[in-house]
Amino acid sequence: MDARLNLFGNPVAGKFLKHIISANQVVSGSALPAATEELVKIRASQINGCGFCTDMHTKEATAAGESSVRLNLVAAWREATVFTEAERAALELTEQGTRIADAAGGVTDEAWESAAKHYDEEQLAALVSLIALINAFNRVNVIVRQPAGDYQPGQF
Repeated sequence: MDARLNLFGNPVAGKFLKHIISANQVVSGSALPAATEELVKIRASQINGCGFCTDMHTKEATAAGESSVRLNLVAAWREATVFTEAERAALELTEQGTRIADAAGGVTDEAWESAAKHYDEEQLAALVSLIALINAFNRVNVIVRQPAGDYQPGQF
């Protein structure tokens, strides 16, 4: 399977990706825990059906030392006992922020308040930015049908 468009070979797509990758570096340099970042990226990618990003972020999380048990349970995080309360709040915010069209009111006050109990203002800003970014990456990759499975940790 080939992608519909070579994202890195196209000048417009390449320039766009360069800018959102740069925005991602802002989030990576924040005080938001790295493990939380990967869990958020994985969950949003699962919801959006982005195989490329799911592949990338599960491999990056594994390379960073994340356990296979936790990675295997991201999709069922509500029933899993392996996530902290802070991670659960971030995953809830991720789900609601990813499924905005599914809820008439968008993200609930309860989801926001739960996240705000565990993360300070800088971390919340990073978390909101990360949710927006991974959704953008997911949409680009899903639209062009970017193939999944060949990603190597650290590739980008």
